[in-house]
Amino acid sequence: MNDSEMTVAYRPAPWNKGKLIGQKPPLKLREIWALRTRLEMAGKAKELALFNLAIDSKLRGCDLVQLQVNDVARGGEVLTRASVVQQKTGEPVRFELTDLTRIAVAAWIAKASLASGSYLFPSRQHESLHLSVRQYARILKRWVALIGGNPQEYGPSRMNPLSP
Repeated sequence: MNDSEMTVAYRPAPWNKGKLIGQKPPLKLREIWALRTRLEMAGKAKELALFNLAIDSKLRGCDLVQLQVNDVARGGEVLTRASVVQQKTGEPVRFELTDLTRIAVAAWIAKASLASGSYLFPSRQHESLHLSVRQYARILKRWVALIGGNPQEYGPSRMNPLSP
């Protein structure tokens, strides 16, 4: 058989061709403030509380969407410090909630009339009790696009403005 008779096998493009894989870069402080301002001006209480908690807690997306009201608030007051057990490691994570975050979370709890044992970020779909990680990833990509960034460069795993 000569070379002209050999057929070349079709090889599909790799799933990650042209995509940024691995750890995503953190948001810059000016991007954080730009997003906070836009979410606040748009009156998006749920997204502002979600964003501020993501920044303050540095929790993975799977842990962030499963937060319950009593994880961050007691007796109608939002806590200054909270502790959550990570799903992946089983280790507790302690974090401080800044004044801006406490205000945003309190406003969201009041607006949504959330009870103590309910999820802080309930899903609008009936099949799920809380926002899914996939929904959170879509929201994150929308936020990045809102400030003029490339949504492909950021992922929902951790939103840490101070990490390398």
